[in-house]
Amino acid sequence: MNHDDPAGRLRCLVTGATGYIGGRLVPELLAAGHRVRCLARSPGKLRDHPWAGEAEVVRGDVTDAASVAEAMRDVDVAYYLVHALGSGSGFEETDRRAAHVFGEQAKAAGVRRIVYLGGLAPAGVPEDRLSPHLRSRAEVGRVLLASGVPTAVLRAAVIIGSGSASFEMLRYLTERLPVMITPSWVHTRIQPVAVRDVLRLLAGSAGLPDDVNRTFDIGGPDILTYREMMQRYARVAGLPRRLIVAVPVLTPGLSSHWVGLVTPVPASLARPLTESLRHEVICHEHDIDRYVPGPPGHPLGFDEAVRLALRRVREARVTTRWSSAAVPGAPSDPLPTDPDWAGGSLYADHREAAVDAPVHELWRVIEGVGGDNGWYSFPLAWSLRGRLDRLAGGVGLRRGRRDAQRLRVGDSLDFWRVEEIEPGHLLRLRAEMRLPGLAWLEMYAESDGNGRSRYRQRALFHPHGLLGHAYWWSVSPFHAVVFGGMARNIARAAARQAPASAR
Repeated sequence: MNHDDPAGRLRCLVTGATGYIGGRLVPELLAAGHRVRCLARSPGKLRDHPWAGEAEVVRGDVTDAASVAEAMRDVDVAYYLVHALGSGSGFEETDRRAAHVFGEQAKAAGVRRIVYLGGLAPAGVPEDRLSPHLRSRAEVGRVLLASGVPTAVLRAAVIIGSGSASFEMLRYLTERLPVMITPSWVHTRIQPVAVRDVLRLLAGSAGLPDDVNRTFDIGGPDILTYREMMQRYARVAGLPRRLIVAVPVLTPGLSSHWVGLVTPVPASLARPLTESLRHEVICHEHDIDRYVPGPPGHPLGFDEAVRLALRRVREARVTTRWSSAAVPGAPSDPLPTDPDWAGGSLYADHREAAVDAPVHELWRVIEGVGGDNGWYSFPLAWSLRGRLDRLAGGVGLRRGRRDAQRLRVGDSLDFWRVEEIEPGHLLRLRAEMRLPGLAWLEMYAESDGNGRSRYRQRALFHPHGLLGHAYWWSVSPFHAVVFGGMARNIARAAARQAPASAR
């Protein structure tokens, strides 16, 4: 980046570009004519995004001062869109340390502005009574405001948009439970905001005057209880009115498990979301409108935000999801590529099958695995494994797919994460389920040179300790059914599909 851009464009650094908001903000900034650099721990996750060729991507971590300093070079505006939520009991300290690093390096690099998206805190509630999630968000905002770099802290409550964790929680609770017994927080007043308005205000904050260093409350025009949000969602979605009975006995922990049972959002993420709903969260000022005025019709009302989100879901045009970011605590180690890997034991299960179909038909089946399409073998075993994973605090099978037909590196796929794609040839998935080790599943489509193809499948497991070895040997008797059946059924599905596509 050249700090003296003759076109007058701003140079923006975006952290959290692999996440829900960051992944949508980057194209907004590019469309506004700005130049964008993304800081990511795993740059490969951004490789297949539609805007990847227009943005610069550098490797780094917000807790590492050296990598942040390098990423800050020649930057005008730095967006802080990361948090350590759910990474363990020490997440508040991690957030605090990262915010200090970010602010210090921004000041040292001469960055003109920091923009941070935090949580809307309830007025008049002592900080020690806030949920750890909201308390940490508030502290990060204070650290950045005190950094010496002009900072805009945008504080939002529930964000309504296709793929957001808050929207998915609302959607699944309402759609799956025509009658529900709910926690008392369904009576809490909330001021939701459409993701379109959040992105508009984030992008617009890049041009705030240099003397603006403060927080801004952002929200839509409607103030609703969570109960009213569910009833209005049902009306917009064409569902009958829901019967909702609130009881005071569900603690935040029980609430999170209830949400985790009904929705794709795991309990580890549902808990901070539900804890944040214990207190009223409404905007007490709308000063941001003076600096970033909205176009006619903005901010969007709740019903319109839900309508737009549902349309994107039904048209399979969800660009990012809450699961876009890596699951806290999930393995991120790349697959060992050395055949004589020195890192320890590496168990493998190999399967192959001849396929009476051309390679492109086989690839279509491979790229479509998971989600509503399933895993082509022993559905009960996959379902049971998903349930066990959720009981252990994992993500289970309910994350599904972002797109029913196409995958890209970094996508979540049930309890897997797409680690590599070679279109038409290889799909490699890394397990994000709770395991005593690291696991991968590889699927290959190869031509036999005669108009047919061969399917190759490899499941790999790197055990951690004695428990890891015991786990592999305890499940290996089922591999013939699960992995063997998967290989056979994928081959059959491709063969069935071939005549249909030829018609």
